[in-house]
Amino acid sequence: MANNKEPQAQNLKLNIASDVAEGTYSNLVVISHTPAEVVMDFAQMLPGQEGAVVRQRIIMNPVHAKRTLAALSDNIRKYEQQFGTINEPRTTMGDTVPYDILGKA
Repeated sequence: MANNKEPQAQNLKLNIASDVAEGTYSNLVVISHTPAEVVMDFAQMLPGQEGAVVRQRIIMNPVHAKRTLAALSDNIRKYEQQFGTINEPRTTMGDTVPYDILGKA
């Protein structure tokens, strides 16, 4: 007889260095890929600054990237259940504003 129980989630203990625990602020992410990797450059754009400064580059395989997308989607769903819908800024035409924080759509 087959066991239909789902596997139990294992508790994962994360060890985090103090400099990493401080976090890195990002208001822009540029995502690219090859057949073997997904590359995410987390950057920061500030008003009056030309261009964006990449603060962190995360490289992962496509399977892990897909799992990350699922985990992020699940967390956004839970966030909105707790705190309400996240509304994206709109232009005067009613379209969603692209990620350009300087307002140059």
